[in-house]
Amino acid sequence: MTDVIEVAGAELRNVQRLLGDAGEDAWDRFLEWLVDDWFRLEVAGMENIPAEGPAVVVANHSGAWGLDGFVLQKVFSRSLQRPLHVPAAPLVFRFPVLGSYAKKKGAIPLEPTLGMEHLTAGELVGVFPEGLSGLEKPFRKRYQLRPFGHGFAVTAVRAGAPVVPVSVIGAEEACPRIGQVPALARLFGLPYFPITTVFPLPAKWLVTIGEPIPAPPRPESYAARAAAARLLCAESHAAVQALVDRERRRRDTPFR
Repeated sequence: MTDVIEVAGAELRNVQRLLGDAGEDAWDRFLEWLVDDWFRLEVAGMENIPAEGPAVVVANHSGAWGLDGFVLQKVFSRSLQRPLHVPAAPLVFRFPVLGSYAKKKGAIPLEPTLGMEHLTAGELVGVFPEGLSGLEKPFRKRYQLRPFGHGFAVTAVRAGAPVVPVSVIGAEEACPRIGQVPALARLFGLPYFPITTVFPLPAKWLVTIGEPIPAPPRPESYAARAAAARLLCAESHAAVQALVDRERRRRDTPFR
């Protein structure tokens, strides 16, 4: 009887793995379609990503559901031979299929050091320093960056890694945040539950990668490191906002 239970358990785990793999493949194909055909994504400035060594990729965060994280990861995986490790909130890993897909593609748990071990190993780490507040912006304030959390800058200074600013245009119109329903957020255990379109709108997406901002030489004292991190955070915020403002003007309309 014990042998039968063990065999049945092994078979069940195998079926679950196969279903998980099938779901991840389906999501990957769907994401490819979204990026290429629905959003008609254009990418510029990929040459600004260092060919080797660590770097912190810093992007604006927008759109009601945070789809920009998956799109940005797809952009990098198709164009570079280097993984992009994106710190993700625990909520991401709770979702069936999406959580395991994100993990396989380089997503890492969100923790205070923001991927320090990957930077010291010479890898790329991607962050959205606006955090959830970037997704909560009302549509009338689209593309107006919220303040950046400075944790990424502290990590960049400690690792001696440059910051690469990135603007993502299109998410605000694809998944506009019209409002939110706090009761549903509590019901499903979500940070917030937005009112938005059922399916992303076919907005034109532009991803633009700016010139790297060098990390300052690592200061010796804590006070000097904190000051250097604050300055790097401010420079990064200004660089991303400038890219966002410039790239918005490149589109005739959001949907063309």
